[in-house]
Amino acid sequence: MQEHIDGFILHLATERGLSVNYQLLVRRFLEAFASWFKMRHQSEKPGEVTTDHIAGFLAQRKKDGIAASSARIELIALKIFFRWLVARKYIPIDPADAILPPRQEKRLPDSLNEDEVRRLIESVDGTAPLDRRDRAILELFYASGVRLSELADARLENLSLEEGWIRVTGKGSKTRLSPVGMAARESLAAWLEFGRPALVKPKTQSHIFISKLGTKLTTARIQQIVKERAAMCGLDPARIHPHLLRHSFATHLLNNGADLRVIQEMLGHADISTTQIYTHVDQARLKEVHRRFHPRA
Repeated sequence: MQEHIDGFILHLATERGLSVNYQLLVRRFLEAFASWFKMRHQSEKPGEVTTDHIAGFLAQRKKDGIAASSARIELIALKIFFRWLVARKYIPIDPADAILPPRQEKRLPDSLNEDEVRRLIESVDGTAPLDRRDRAILELFYASGVRLSELADARLENLSLEEGWIRVTGKGSKTRLSPVGMAARESLAAWLEFGRPALVKPKTQSHIFISKLGTKLTTARIQQIVKERAAMCGLDPARIHPHLLRHSFATHLLNNGADLRVIQEMLGHADISTTQIYTHVDQARLKEVHRRFHPRA
């Protein structure tokens, strides 16, 4: 089975163009199943795997205490793996086809309110290069809803302050244009004119955000910056992270009347169902308003 797993991961990388992190995640799930199957059934042949075997593995994972969302992801990995084996005629039938994924837990994404966002961003008001950089980072996260990796990889040649757009590369190596609002454009302009030149070194590349050594900021360092700035303005750093600003971006757009399809495009979601979780946020807000203000609520 290990040989087939290696071939499948190569397929994900070369034919599907999926990220290294996703490849590693799928490999971990598949190798965990292969190890369990070998230990329980003394076999390493994928053609001997049955639907009951896969159900038994998932039942064991549930006993181990994994969340339904994690079990769902593991089953998806197994499904696409065995579907690939059938398509390549390595096995005659798909043992995972009949298994339904566990019901997905609906969790409302946390988000900052508009006052909290304003408090976080406007607390960074210094003129030192790092202050200008950190203000621009926070502004861009909230203005565009970009992912952490997208912001870290963003380059000068893909930014147009005049037109108010930035081109980013998201999941599956898909590129999209994300909007850059006026406040973010002003902060970025100040960083690029007065901050970034002071940090540039001979080997500095064209990444928009760089460290004091002139190198590209890592995703870990950007997360740290966001948490540090949150702590400095009195917000709980354990709660604040870049993805929270992405959630806040989407939630505030929806609350102010933006169309869900437009938000989907801005976030770079391939499936509208991924974006629809924000409708639950909006419904929760409407119910709360109704409860507070309706005379017969």
